[in-house]
Amino acid sequence: MIRRAMFALAALALIAAPAFAGVGPGDKAPELKGLKGTDGKTYSSADLKDKKATVVVFTCNSCPVAVAYEDRFNEFAKKYQDKGVAFVAINANKATEDLEDMKKRAEEKGFAFPYVYDASGNSATEFGARVTPHVFVLDAEGTVQYVGAFDDKQNNPTKHYVVEAVDAILAGKKPETTQTRPVGCFIRNK
Repeated sequence: MIRRAMFALAALALIAAPAFAGVGPGDKAPELKGLKGTDGKTYSSADLKDKKATVVVFTCNSCPVAVAYEDRFNEFAKKYQDKGVAFVAINANKATEDLEDMKKRAEEKGFAFPYVYDASGNSATEFGARVTPHVFVLDAEGTVQYVGAFDDKQNNPTKHYVVEAVDAILAGKKPETTQTRPVGCFIRNK
């Protein structure tokens, strides 16, 4: 009986694995293309090619965890934009939100970064983003250097993973922490 249960779990893991595939530290980031921004522009990876580092965060308007991070995202983007760092927020939640909702939110919050909509949800799937917020930090060559949470806790964080990763990249080093577990609401892109 135990063997059957273990076999069933192993088979389920093999079946489910491709659904959760994505990129990790050291992998080349997937190509972003045709993402419509709240500012009326269309964004792709080509818009990021001259950056020293890029932070890609999968987020949305409706997840309380993602909403709680919006001010931190905005502060980060403002602080690092003059250092050659791009910050791009992607909403791949096609089940509950649309570009019009996002435009209202971006205007209300005064986002200092592109907030783009992926109606297909493909970018979340290709990156392997599962929750909002889920962060990917890329170096100048588009290689993923960090994946996970923005920091260690929603209230009063003590570890600032994204800041540390970007600072390391800007200093020509590898981040000490390359992967953490993101916490948030599941992305609904099906």
